[in-house]
Amino acid sequence: METELFIGGKWVPASSGSRFDVLDPASGEVIASVADGGESDAVAAVDAAAEAGPAWAATPPRVRGEALRRAWELMTERADELAKLISLENGKALVDAKGEVTYAAEFFRWFAEEAVRGAGELATAPSGANRILVTRQPVGVCVLVTPWNFPAAMATRKIGPALAAGCTVVLKPASDTPLTALAMAAILAEAGVPSGVVNVLPSRSSGKVVGRMLKDPRVRKLSFTGSTEVGRLLLAQAAEGVVNTSMELGGNAPFLVFADADLDAAIEGAMIAKMRNGGEACTAANRFYVEAPVAADFSQRLAARMSQLRVGPGTEESTQVGPLVNEDTVAKVDSLVKGALEAGAKAETGGSRPEGAGFYYPPTVLTGVAPDSAILREEIFGPVAPIVTFTGEDEAVRLANDTEYGLVAYVYTGDLARGLRVSEAIEAGMVGLNRGLVSDPAAPFGGVKQSGIGREGGHEGLLEYLESKYIAVNW
Repeated sequence: METELFIGGKWVPASSGSRFDVLDPASGEVIASVADGGESDAVAAVDAAAEAGPAWAATPPRVRGEALRRAWELMTERADELAKLISLENGKALVDAKGEVTYAAEFFRWFAEEAVRGAGELATAPSGANRILVTRQPVGVCVLVTPWNFPAAMATRKIGPALAAGCTVVLKPASDTPLTALAMAAILAEAGVPSGVVNVLPSRSSGKVVGRMLKDPRVRKLSFTGSTEVGRLLLAQAAEGVVNTSMELGGNAPFLVFADADLDAAIEGAMIAKMRNGGEACTAANRFYVEAPVAADFSQRLAARMSQLRVGPGTEESTQVGPLVNEDTVAKVDSLVKGALEAGAKAETGGSRPEGAGFYYPPTVLTGVAPDSAILREEIFGPVAPIVTFTGEDEAVRLANDTEYGLVAYVYTGDLARGLRVSEAIEAGMVGLNRGLVSDPAAPFGGVKQSGIGREGGHEGLLEYLESKYIAVNW
């Protein structure tokens, strides 16, 4: 494993010489020591990205795309190795880690194809006075800030379109999971991406190093995935330099089950939407709203399925649910569940933190959850499913929209007209209609309200890294 900073195509120690430990969530033990970048390292990374920028922007789109395609091939060839690394530092079960590697690599393949599709436009002005020529150019140096829950996919989802568009980047990975990001840097270098185009800066001083980069006038783009609270702070900092921003922030996804739904399909969808990555996903179903006639049946069946999941170290092949990423995360989940139970909820399975080493929390299903419980307001980020009943379509939509967030929602019904009607009425950037999984590299990913700005993936993801330039011309 590479453990130094990756700046200008070289592995270098932090200028201060400092390092920080990366822990195994299954045991709490140290698995690696990583260079701890500071503000001077951030400046060096921006220097490298700025120097490499003009040549990379001038590189033919096909050549840029071929480098990304080769990176996809390398990730695919090394899928097992990368999955073990993700599981080791993140804690997720190997089956989830392998799924992440496949998903993450697809962003490189998708944007390898999109690199040649940054087409402009040509039109005649309505007055006939001139032609309207629109060309698209790379934004410039981009700062990419990624979370710990999908350390590979969140990196490739940002690096892929940035490189396809002709931008250079500085990636600041989460300090809980820097090893995967460093592995991505090594793969991109091997794939032929020139020195300085991709720089990776692990750091425990996230606010300081990102803040320093945002003050640099050469930085023209910030793409952040993380909490809404941190996103607000970064938006304020970016505003000082009028920096282009993309924000994928918090979620509080409702999962609606109507009485006419196929309950077998709804249970399968619930297991995916809730338990993908052990519930540590911004797209995770956070609130389950089930129509009263089928609520008891759905709750019992979901609890039975959740109770059968095997909990253990993520690196073990038999594990289905690994530990949460750190102590703060498991403590928050435990606190939310305790609060719900104290307010009258019942744990159909799980409901309490086990003793022993590691950051574990058991798969949990809660019924009888009070409408004002914090667990319905806050992003759980753990394997807990709180269930609330409803009695009609209007109430279901009202409950679903009763949140400041609007990232994703899930709707299960046997009535297609109702499904489309409810999907339109729900305030969310994405809806899974009779599906428990919405993420796809070819689709625009993003939210509304406090869940973010902009889209990642799809053709829209490429446009986030391009500026439109209008040229008025006659001939």
